[in-house]
Amino acid sequence: MAYWLFKSEPDVWGWDKQVAKGDAGEEWDGVRNYQARNFMREMKLGDKGFFYHSRSGLEIVGIVEICAEAHPDSTTDDDRWECVDIKAVRPFKRPVTLEEIKAEPKLSDMVLVNNSRLSVQPVKDAEWHLICEMGQTDP
Repeated sequence: MAYWLFKSEPDVWGWDKQVAKGDAGEEWDGVRNYQARNFMREMKLGDKGFFYHSRSGLEIVGIVEICAEAHPDSTTDDDRWECVDIKAVRPFKRPVTLEEIKAEPKLSDMVLVNNSRLSVQPVKDAEWHLICEMGQTDP
């Protein structure tokens, strides 16, 4: 299993909207960055991801799961763009802020710390488990 991080502005698409989609999940559409798109192409059913509130909040608030592998993004006719579908699994008991992540030396190599603009990014196993522990949430 691989781990990922999905960034969304909470006033556009927040955790509560993701939860409301239930087991059917929702397309992670609108991504127009080749590196992020390529990461989505690597994702497999059952992979897990962090749901991160960007711009305001700046915190990991929940865990999502890939429920549909890469397919054409329905928001464009341009066949270069693909997306996955994700569904909410569980909220974090305690959100983990970007400030806390940056303050943790063991997370200094995390993509979120070093490339904060990338909207879809990989998370290493050790990072996943440490952040779940910080958020008092089962991985």
